[in-house]
Amino acid sequence: MSEVRIEKDSMGDVRVPAQAYYGAQTQRAVDNFPISGQPLPRRLIHALGLVK
Repeated sequence: MSEVRIEKDSMGDVRVPAQAYYGAQTQRAVDNFPISGQPLPRRLIHALGLVK
């Protein structure tokens, strides 16, 4: 069993992986919209960070 933490928001409690840097809203999106199962390329994430 993997380690999880419980995050709370206006919609209630949600289980988030303990090592994740995101919270309840992102976990809900991951659970509700499993598009491809493939992570974004590291270069794209880096580029988005530079633009932001």
